[in-house]
Amino acid sequence: MRVVLVGRGGRELALARALAASPTVTELWVGGDNPGWPPSAKHLPDMGDPVHAMLAVGADLVVVGPEAPLAEGLADRLHSFGIPCFGPTQAAAQLETSKAWAKAWLTRLAVPTPPAIVVQRGDPAAWEQAVARCERGDVVVKADGLAAGKGSFVCATADEALSALRWVWDGGLGAAGDTFLLEDRLVGPEISVFALCDGVRAVPLPACHDYKRLLDGDQGPNTGGMGAVCPTERVAASVAEQIVAQVHQPVVSALSAAGTPFRGVLYAGVIVHNGQPQVLEFNVRFGDPEAQALLALWQDDPLPWLYGAAVGRLPDGAPRFSERVAVCVVLASAGYPGALGDAVRLLAQPMGEGVLCSGLARTADGALQVVGGRALSLVGVGDELTGARAAAYELAERWGFAGHQRRSDIGLPYGA
Repeated sequence: MRVVLVGRGGRELALARALAASPTVTELWVGGDNPGWPPSAKHLPDMGDPVHAMLAVGADLVVVGPEAPLAEGLADRLHSFGIPCFGPTQAAAQLETSKAWAKAWLTRLAVPTPPAIVVQRGDPAAWEQAVARCERGDVVVKADGLAAGKGSFVCATADEALSALRWVWDGGLGAAGDTFLLEDRLVGPEISVFALCDGVRAVPLPACHDYKRLLDGDQGPNTGGMGAVCPTERVAASVAEQIVAQVHQPVVSALSAAGTPFRGVLYAGVIVHNGQPQVLEFNVRFGDPEAQALLALWQDDPLPWLYGAAVGRLPDGAPRFSERVAVCVVLASAGYPGALGDAVRLLAQPMGEGVLCSGLARTADGALQVVGGRALSLVGVGDELTGARAAAYELAERWGFAGHQRRSDIGLPYGA
């Protein structure tokens, strides 16, 4: 089967390596540049329109890594040409592209989720309502639209909340913040719960947890993710499976009944508050860096599962995963998540199995250079969390570059 992979980051590299190892993938085509692509991967021809290129290479399946192409309707276009897509339609992708739309579905289905009000930027009456809510503190100011993982501000105090409100109100998030939510701030461990969906069934995958803030101890600004652990020790596996049954499955069933079937992977960001799982948000693709850890443990051929989700016929049962633990540590460039620091060249060394490039590129002389915020995802696998963590940080020591940023507490017990 000929498979096209959309995206070029660490998540997509993890998917590419899994697909390249599949005995049922005859050709793997990639679009963006990544120095770590498997040697067997072929580059899509540049035809201006990527869908035309996918048609030209005879794609049997398109696997979409990032959210932006799904938000733009890539799956819809592919379906019009009869090409299955692992990833939802533009309408179903609103679970991620509109936090207000997702919140409305959660409320309608009585799925536990923090209370929130929806605010339209520029409305004087809405400003008064927003100020009154922020003056109480304990609020999350959350952009309705896509903001590359940086559109959420968790505010414990009124000063923090009012500062975030003013920034969003003044256009700091651009169009993504034209509508925003003020959601009650809850405290507790957060987990990432994934399910493969074919429009009818939601099949649970191992739950992970990620580290969104830049600095140790969950301090500093939000980022796209500085590390992840899979499976998470924050909740029992049985609890994670119950979350899929009580969250993902009702949403998938409701969207199907509404004529908007969800096909792909549905990722619920969940907080366990006072022992009660509550949904903070949905994403309509694998998380990054969670996917790097999750896919390191996947033991089945991934193609039947991805293709089955795309065409509405998932295989029976669930995919097999190793009983080991994976830890992913992200190395980010200086200045991230703000303006990037000066370009940095890395020491030349072979890329092992656990080294996944995100913001790296090859220079004309073949050297590696940091060109993006999150440069590398480094994955260690072990029989237990301690060993996996040690393996990941050993890679981080080897691949550290001038001015890089990384957290030192990935994989430590929650609250440590």
